Amino acid sequence: MIKHVLITLILLLQMHSAHAVLQVEITKGAEGALPIAIIPFVAKGKPASLPVNVSAIIAADLQRSGKFAPIEEQKLIARPDSPEAINYKLWRIASIDHLVIGEVNVAGPSRYTVSFRLIDVFKGMQVQGYQFVADDSNLRGTAHMISDLIYEQITGQKGAFDTKIAYVTVERKVGMQPSYRLQVADTDGYNPATALTSTQPIMSPSWSPDGSRLAYVSFEAGRSEIFIQNLRTNQRQKVSSYKGINGAPVWSPDGKKLALTLSRQGNPDIYVMDLATKKLSQVTRHWGIDTEPAWMPDGSELIFTSSRAGKPQLYRKAINGGKARRVTFEGNYNANAEVAPDGRSVAFVHGNGNIFKIAVLDFETGFMQVLTDGELDESPSFAPNGSMILYAAQAGGRGVLAAVSTDGRFKQRLVLSEGDVREPTWAPFKK
Repeated sequence: MIKHVLITLILLLQMHSAHAVLQVEITKGAEGALPIAIIPFVAKGKPASLPVNVSAIIAADLQRSGKFAPIEEQKLIARPDSPEAINYKLWRIASIDHLVIGEVNVAGPSRYTVSFRLIDVFKGMQVQGYQFVADDSNLRGTAHMISDLIYEQITGQKGAFDTKIAYVTVERKVGMQPSYRLQVADTDGYNPATALTSTQPIMSPSWSPDGSRLAYVSFEAGRSEIFIQNLRTNQRQKVSSYKGINGAPVWSPDGKKLALTLSRQGNPDIYVMDLATKKLSQVTRHWGIDTEPAWMPDGSELIFTSSRAGKPQLYRKAINGGKARRVTFEGNYNANAEVAPDGRSVAFVHGNGNIFKIAVLDFETGFMQVLTDGELDESPSFAPNGSMILYAAQAGGRGVLAAVSTDGRFKQRLVLSEGDVREPTWAPFKK
């Protein structure tokens, strides 16, 4: 028995590659998306075969944003490989706003120089251009970086393609215990890696502001406990193991605290833990169930779910005192808040009967918009630039991930070939 426990713990602490890649499916395109032509990048320097197709990754990234409509490769009207080779009149007639041209030069074994140029067709000039040095391990990441630069140049908003997502997968086989995995992957589902494996549930992963650590709830000891795991060293630390509920951890904007739900005094309430001292400050004291905290960007207030009105609703409260103020009033179920990066709105699960969808509420106007059309949508998480919301959904009787633009016009789904996927959270920008 002791040997089995030791082996289990070793497996829990090992970070290893996973083979199950999330497949992206566009389920609703956005009208008015900007047409753009991504010309296949020229390969130079005697390439045998490149490990990834850089231009195809860029096109897929821009399409996934919902703001761009890349021209299919087979429908390109020309394939210029330099600014001098561009027939601007031809592209203007075709109503193409921008062109992207580039090359991948093989500089040595598994070493590359990648360059690109963004061309404004109607201005008839290059508006952006960069060169990168890459290798086999980060060539895909380089493509995401190029996508970010293009996205920001055209939209004025920082791109979020070169970031990460975390999520939990569940695989069930007949006669065996379920296998739970905490996964970290690129935003397009590639390069998945397993941070934690367990036969017991893993819940509520939350990114630290610098993207180096995850806080999460694990039931590996037969009850809920909260851990923090460093994704670079794979070391982890148990930070909360009180009697009763230890749940819903979420990092403060400065990375120095965790807001969490504890029932150490009998009733579930919201607490804030100072991570340096492990000292707890109790934020709520109410007979109702208070849970699922989310920080406002300035770190002074929390949005949380409470049953104090009889049904789950969102409330807002300063961490240093004062009364809780109700935020949601429409419908009898509003829970699981996620505040937008700019603090102007909040995404949450809006329920009506047995149907649960993702909605967004504008703090200033009080206007609520339902964004999704599933029957069991949950766990919303904003992209770090606020343009998309990642969430968990159901499709074909299985748990999948999905994403919707914050205006509801563009939707996509991320599906595993086997098993369920749930509890998504989008990482912050790299620092």
